[in-house]
Amino acid sequence: MLSNIGVPGLILILVVALVIFGPNKLPEIGRAFGKSIREFKKATDGLADDIREELKEEIKVAKDEKIDLKK
Repeated sequence: MLSNIGVPGLILILVVALVIFGPNKLPEIGRAFGKSIREFKKATDGLADDIREELKEEIKVAKDEKIDLKK
């Protein structure tokens, strides 16, 4: 999503944010945005880990029961 935004696009976004929020509020908004991104990444990593663990358990059960998965 963000890979398509180049340097001119980032500068334009920064200028618009500066005009809308002002120079005093901008660092606070940036910190809040960064914190939100970190929390989102932690949540998605936790979800991915849970899915991996469940898949490992299912594979172990399948191996224990000697189920032919190639059918």
